[in-house]
Amino acid sequence: MALRPDKNSTPEDQKEKRKAAEQDVFMREVDDALRQDEMSNFFKRFGIPVIAAIVIGLAALGGYLWWQHSKTESEGERGEQLIVAIDRVEAGNLDSAQEQLATIVADGSGASVALAKLLQGGIAQRQDRTADAAKLFAEVAADAEVPEPFRDLATIREVSAQFDTLEPQAVVDRLKPLATPGSPWFGAAGELVGVAYLKQGKEDLAGPLFAQIARDENAPETLRSRARQMAGLLGVDAVDDPEELATGARAPGVGQLVEKKN
Repeated sequence: MALRPDKNSTPEDQKEKRKAAEQDVFMREVDDALRQDEMSNFFKRFGIPVIAAIVIGLAALGGYLWWQHSKTESEGERGEQLIVAIDRVEAGNLDSAQEQLATIVADGSGASVALAKLLQGGIAQRQDRTADAAKLFAEVAADAEVPEPFRDLATIREVSAQFDTLEPQAVVDRLKPLATPGSPWFGAAGELVGVAYLKQGKEDLAGPLFAQIARDENAPETLRSRARQMAGLLGVDAVDDPEELATGARAPGVGQLVEKKN
């Protein structure tokens, strides 16, 4: 049976409840987006140019870029093994991909092992093994021998995997160094930091941060649209050009976000 409207509810109360509901939908949208288990989907959604060039190029060119910079035959072989593993992940052959990746982790080093563990973490998330995924991401993030871009990506993946159980301040502490304008990770890290601010009730910090993300021309339009929507809900103008919304840059409505995920 439907609940009767609260006669004592003021327009301000209704507005606050509506805002809270919209923020909740947005948080679930962000959470779902960051839980994408395939590496390619993660990069397509957040458009991280530095690492995307490495991973997507690696997959698209059949390992050519990796092989080109390899200095030993064994490194070239690991590059080929990574391509096979990526192909198997994309095809849904997760068990077979795991076997291939386990070999790389056991015999490889540096970036090859880092990428293999990131892929293993993605598979673990797909299989609802969140703790295993977070552990793999944490190992990459803590490995000083791994190139910094991989460690930064692993940090974001680790935090996103544990987001529901982490204290908001822990999210801020881990990701704020990456959530700065000009950083290739600004959009992905900044969005999570913004949601953490909302959980802390710090709308005065969340609103301007979402507005910065919305204005970041290096961020993909899907992310900018979500950020623009949240900035507006928080009373911060994130649109520099009034014609921008009329040319297709309007953020999807809350109802559309719910429908898309159902």
